[in-house]
Amino acid sequence: MISPLAYVDKEAKIGENVTVHPFAYIEKNVEIGDNCTIMPYASILSGTRMGKDNTVYHGAIVGATPQDFKFKGEDTLLLIGDGNTIREKVIINRGTDTTDSTIVGNGNYLLEGVHLAHDTHVGNYCVLGNGAKTAGNCVIDDWAILGSEVILKHGCRVGSWSLVKDGGRAGKDVPPFIVAAHNPIAYYGINAVIMTKEGHFQEGVLDDIAKAYRQIYQCGTSLENAIRRIREIIPEGPEIHYMLDFIESSRRGIIGTSL
Repeated sequence: MISPLAYVDKEAKIGENVTVHPFAYIEKNVEIGDNCTIMPYASILSGTRMGKDNTVYHGAIVGATPQDFKFKGEDTLLLIGDGNTIREKVIINRGTDTTDSTIVGNGNYLLEGVHLAHDTHVGNYCVLGNGAKTAGNCVIDDWAILGSEVILKHGCRVGSWSLVKDGGRAGKDVPPFIVAAHNPIAYYGINAVIMTKEGHFQEGVLDDIAKAYRQIYQCGTSLENAIRRIREIIPEGPEIHYMLDFIESSRRGIIGTSL
């Protein structure tokens, strides 16, 4: 299943039923799990640990040296889970030092031209559109969607089930369950269409989430007062608990509103 026209270092660890197409390049200190496919001209570089059932398309560079002046040549890691689709010309940098790693979870779709910088953490079942890019140390929680050409600045976090529309530039955290759009990036309501389509939320949960965000973005009060009001009037199920924890733990602050 490994083409003689591919380069695979003899120290790389390759699982069962892995297909490596002609002109792929796999360095030493790489581990690739079972049932993965590495397309022509894809590069899997030192420090990459890849699970099973992943597909890496043409011209992708996985495990690239971090673009970080703090990097001093340490043996750092990129950890990739299972069932990910990594499309053409995606670039994923590994971690800057041994205290952290770049992490991609399970079942994600990284479309053409995506760039994940050093120490970025992507959860599970996320979709990153064509040309979406993160700076270092960003966090993208499960089920988030970044549209085409979205840019996340250093250290930004995107909450679960959020949708950042095409071309958005986020310099602050994007809370969970919302739609964020335009520049400057702003809150545009909750992500009800996607959340309803997937059927992951019980009846009434979307209403509670919408009511909570109205307190934050539409009542003209401080964030502190809005959070206090949410705790007073809205049942704190797991979604509201996660939302409040996300906001209160944000180090960059959350995006504003144009409403």
